[in-house]
Amino acid sequence: MKPENRQILVLAGAAALLMAITMGSRSAFGLFMSPLNSATGLGLITISLAGAVNQLVWGAAQPFVGLLAERHGAARVIAGGGLLLALGTMLVPFAHSGIELVLAFALIAVAGAAAGSNGLLLGVVSRQASDARRGLAVGVVGAGGSAGQLVLGPGTEQLIANAGWSAALFALGALALLAVPLALAFRRQRGAPTAPALPADPQAIRRALGSPAFWCVAGGFFVCGFHVAFLIAHMPGVIALCGLPAGVAGQWLAVVGLCNIVGSIGAGLAIRRGSMRHALIALYLLRALGVALFLLLPKSGALMLGFAAWMGLTYMATLPPTAGLVGKLFGLRHMATLLGVVMFVHQLGAFLGVWLGGIAMEIQGSYDWVWRADIALALLAAAIHLPLREPGTTRAAAADPVPVLGPRPQAS
Repeated sequence: MKPENRQILVLAGAAALLMAITMGSRSAFGLFMSPLNSATGLGLITISLAGAVNQLVWGAAQPFVGLLAERHGAARVIAGGGLLLALGTMLVPFAHSGIELVLAFALIAVAGAAAGSNGLLLGVVSRQASDARRGLAVGVVGAGGSAGQLVLGPGTEQLIANAGWSAALFALGALALLAVPLALAFRRQRGAPTAPALPADPQAIRRALGSPAFWCVAGGFFVCGFHVAFLIAHMPGVIALCGLPAGVAGQWLAVVGLCNIVGSIGAGLAIRRGSMRHALIALYLLRALGVALFLLLPKSGALMLGFAAWMGLTYMATLPPTAGLVGKLFGLRHMATLLGVVMFVHQLGAFLGVWLGGIAMEIQGSYDWVWRADIALALLAAAIHLPLREPGTTRAAAADPVPVLGPRPQAS
């Protein structure tokens, strides 16, 4: 194996493991909502608000984490984030008021963004990988988050059932410490392309942020955040409302994680030759169809697991084409920073998905109107990608390719 191929394999593998730790732990949040409510008596609205703040702060931290990584190296940022993530997770059992819970979840969010956020990890991996292998490498990293959900979903549910929710949180905190040795794979090597070859160009970043095309991509990912965060936080409650055993929630997360691995890698392979825009349109339409069918069909354990499989195939499959589209439209020079902004918009949607779900359940005793909003948003996400046009080529060194809306300009 060529040295450069070995290097990207190690880097993508380490990034996938970091995603497994951070995203797997985040996916288990819904399993703690009921135990937290029973132990603290804070109410679902307060606990949902803490989870929503976690989503929002996690997104807000990502552009700054990306800038820190570009200036000081990803290894230091990831290692420090892992230590803080362990501390923040272990502090949650000691939070006895709404403010304390919100602060603990905010610390977890900042630390998680540093230890293993999408923007940071995909930015580094995208700059390192060649054009031919970039889609697959990004898919592997995205699949890491799915693998974490596959393992930590049912694993956390079993820990809560057998050892209690506090012990489960301490175990997740200890797991976060693995980020420290994994950070070694991100050390800058002499001559490696992971180190920025050019100084930062604030004008290029401003031009990207001023482009309507950028906000079309980010707007679609806002919808993705709403959808994913609502499901992660509130599917255990949905399953309980349907009168199904609590263990189905852990199985649901595991099936989502397993199918998500297939979806993420499949999306990464598909966009190597196909259109990223078309892939995103199809994925958002499939999400809308899946939710509509779920609402129409009679609820059973088999339906829940079938819904998990459908959602899993599209769950994080949006990540490779979204990251690839950002790189194709705006270049890879500031990939970590621009993906950080996209992820912040994603987390704005996640904030609303978690919080509004809690409000709907507390006030109305059901999630009906949130499901309907989810369908409408998925259709909107598909629609806003229609006017985008992808450039024919992407160069790793390009600082500011010109994105366009509407007809593709003719070659001169």
